Amino acid sequence: MITKKVNSVQEAIEGIENGMTIMFGGFGLCGIPENTIAALVNTSISDLTCISNNAGVDDFGLGLLLQKKQIKKMISSYVGENAEFERQMLSGELEVELTPQGTLAERCRAAQAGIPAFFTPAGYGTEVAEGKEAREFNGKMHIMEEAFKADFAIVKAWKGDEAGNLIFKGTARNFNACMAGAGKITIAEVEELVPVGSLDPNQIHIPGIMVQRIFQGEKFEKRIEQRTVRARN
Repeated sequence: MITKKVNSVQEAIEGIENGMTIMFGGFGLCGIPENTIAALVNTSISDLTCISNNAGVDDFGLGLLLQKKQIKKMISSYVGENAEFERQMLSGELEVELTPQGTLAERCRAAQAGIPAFFTPAGYGTEVAEGKEAREFNGKMHIMEEAFKADFAIVKAWKGDEAGNLIFKGTARNFNACMAGAGKITIAEVEELVPVGSLDPNQIHIPGIMVQRIFQGEKFEKRIEQRTVRARN
């Protein structure tokens, strides 16, 4: 029987080295691989290029890697919740590649599907298009975007089995679904890890063929970036 299970987060991150490119699933703080990020913070790994929709907040998520200066470059769509990110970017300490959100998702999906590049109208006529091939389709200009090339893709799912099949919950599917299988090695951390055969095949979102390593996280804070509530009537 095929098993992708590893016994700890430390075993899951074996092989991650200085200078590698890593994808991190999640949207804001929703569905981020908390345990794996925390494990990387406790290493001396540095000069990472991180592909993520955003850069966490100052004291959580990828913000912790930024605090320790472990990230050399961020490829992101939205970075507005992190003061340390802003400081490093403006000071020139951090290289930043801002990418339209749909383009970011499609560059992940293209890597997942084995497609080397695609054309999109997003970003044409802006600095996003600088240095990229442009072509007209149906009277509209498009730019060519290449699929990402990542050493590792790290995703978080609600439930998984030991063969690597994954089920996401609600909006935590986000970038996790298109990043699974988009790196040379995909690590999945899950809230609940069950034996093979325990999941309803009709409920599986990502098949195990997309995952090389899976483990059950020890704890999940599931923080909310900005919680807004109204007073009780």
